[in-house]
Amino acid sequence: MNVDEIKACIPHRSPFLWLDEVTEISADRIVAIKHLYDDLPVFQGHYPNFPVFPGVLQCEACFQAGAVLIAKQITLEDGQVPVVTRQNNTQFRRLIRPGDTIQLEVDLTERLANAFYLKGKVSVGGKVTARLEFVCTTTVVE
Repeated sequence: MNVDEIKACIPHRSPFLWLDEVTEISADRIVAIKHLYDDLPVFQGHYPNFPVFPGVLQCEACFQAGAVLIAKQITLEDGQVPVVTRQNNTQFRRLIRPGDTIQLEVDLTERLANAFYLKGKVSVGGKVTARLEFVCTTTVVE
């Protein structure tokens, strides 16, 4: 999936869209990538002399990948979007720097009615930078 196809699934837009491409998608798994170019504004302030991609944005990228997976699973009503309701067991393992490309892997582990239980992994060059578990549900935004 390209960026336009991703935008058709979720409401996120630049500068807060953290997916560039979906490279794999099935009923219970999605793999996506994001290129972290040197000129991303986040690197100007986090941190000026040693830029690092924030852990919270690694989580957000996983959340967005999970939202695309959910949007491909169910038919969303007008104005309805997947939102994160819980995050557990988050671990950050290594730093991500400007110029890196992150790979996001999100697996749907369980679905109970309107609740989607997911596990996410972020990696750079095959090395894990973060792992997390999270739950999404759908809600209507006006």
